[in-house]
Amino acid sequence: MEESINPIVQNTTNPEPNNSQKSIAGAIIVAGFIIAGAILIKGNGTPITTTTPLMPNYKDIQLAPVSASDQVLGDPNASVTLVVYEDFQCPWCGKIHKEAEKALREKYLPTGKVNLVYRDFSFLGTFVNPYVASKDESSNAAQAARCAGDQGKFWEYHDYLFDHQNGENKGNFSVPNLKSFARILTLDTASFNQCLDSNKYLPAVNASNDQGKIAGVQGTPKGFILKKGKIVDTIDGYMPSEQVTAKIDQALK
Repeated sequence: MEESINPIVQNTTNPEPNNSQKSIAGAIIVAGFIIAGAILIKGNGTPITTTTPLMPNYKDIQLAPVSASDQVLGDPNASVTLVVYEDFQCPWCGKIHKEAEKALREKYLPTGKVNLVYRDFSFLGTFVNPYVASKDESSNAAQAARCAGDQGKFWEYHDYLFDHQNGENKGNFSVPNLKSFARILTLDTASFNQCLDSNKYLPAVNASNDQGKIAGVQGTPKGFILKKGKIVDTIDGYMPSEQVTAKIDQALK
């Protein structure tokens, strides 16, 4: 609802309309009913559609095309792609991971017709007090997942992070904890630790954040459904599994 202020104009006189004015007004009203009837009824009573629903103009969205640098789950040549921008600390991302993404993996990925692309939009530490040691948890978690990807375990690490969320910027994704997750997942910890400590993937994470902003991402989760490389629908914030799968079904038609 939009609040507006309209000026009030007070008339000093309120003359009664004369008979000729009343006749004209009546004729206009009658003509209006006739025109309305003509619009609504055609020939044998078939309603006429007078308006066309407006479709979103996805052509205006500057989404970076899927490339070899992306984390892709499923057949890279699938006709439908779901690109999701997420933050590993985001609780709604965790919820959509456990619900809609699970359904996606079970129902669609095995067909080879749909794939999933994960992109970082690590922003939850951005506005935290700079003197708080945990301010980089989102960025560090994103870098850690990419370091796991060096050993072919991006998605395993991705799942572990979402399955072990415990609040935002509270130390759960501290560097020591991220290293312990790598040990639990039986990664080569020496290689993983060196990758994480060197900030090897910080430029890539920052670049993904920047690409997301260019595409209009302002929060997470944010998804783009592509059909043969073109955006056909979006996921704006958390959506129940049924809504997400309905959008995928529509894209597959």
